Amino acid sequence: MLLTLTGIELFKIFKKWRTYIGFITIFVLVSLIEVSILIEGSNFLNSVTQNLQSTFVFVGNFLNGYLISYVVLGAITVHIPFLITLVAGELLAGEATAGTYRMLITRPVTRNQILTAKLIAGMIYTHMLVAFLAICSLGFGVLLFGVGELIVIGNEITIFAQDDILWRFLLAYGIAGLSMSVVTSLAFLFSSLVENAVGPIISTMAVIIGFVILSAINIEFFQELRPFLFTTYMMSWRTAFSTPVDFEAFYTAIAVLFGHIVVLTGLTYFIFSKKDINS
Repeated sequence: MLLTLTGIELFKIFKKWRTYIGFITIFVLVSLIEVSILIEGSNFLNSVTQNLQSTFVFVGNFLNGYLISYVVLGAITVHIPFLITLVAGELLAGEATAGTYRMLITRPVTRNQILTAKLIAGMIYTHMLVAFLAICSLGFGVLLFGVGELIVIGNEITIFAQDDILWRFLLAYGIAGLSMSVVTSLAFLFSSLVENAVGPIISTMAVIIGFVILSAINIEFFQELRPFLFTTYMMSWRTAFSTPVDFEAFYTAIAVLFGHIVVLTGLTYFIFSKKDINS
């Protein structure tokens, strides 16, 4: 029964044009970034390493698909939440807008089964979007620029060997997918509270922006609160490109993000079980 319901929800998601906005946006943005870098060629690499060239001599193919994928991942992951809310925010609120809530509830299935099917469908869409980002950035990047060592410049300079890169990207995309799942859970919660699909989109983005602002304020209370905000861990994928990988930080990020998903989803189930359906 649950498998059938999930299939129905996925069909409902992918028959709407707004579902494809995320895929189209990612494809266009990644294509523009990669084509621009392809045209710029060595100028892009020089801009990245200009402060190091007086000290180091770079030998090898550093302008490769791995470097491009790393740059794209950092540039786009901060914008994916908005694309996710376009779909996740409509999972429940869309039924209210269409006036199909009552018909949905009168089916011979429980409210929890309906919620579970919608949540699973929303999570599948979320991870499909992240997987599509991986295909566009990493797949197309390798096709256009080839492979080679990956240079990562942060507090320290790290150069990863070619055979020490792919598993790091798997970790990075995995934690990125988990952080985006929190966004889906948050939008799903707001979707259960309102009768208009626009509300969850605005509310979810307002919470994300608010958390980011609070994290940036240099006040002791907010700094102590920061480890408990899911936005703190939305860029935890960068940990995959440290050496050695700080797995303790990874496990902390996973625990906090998963905890948010459990709490937000639990609230949604509670609210929806008490919800008075009039339409």
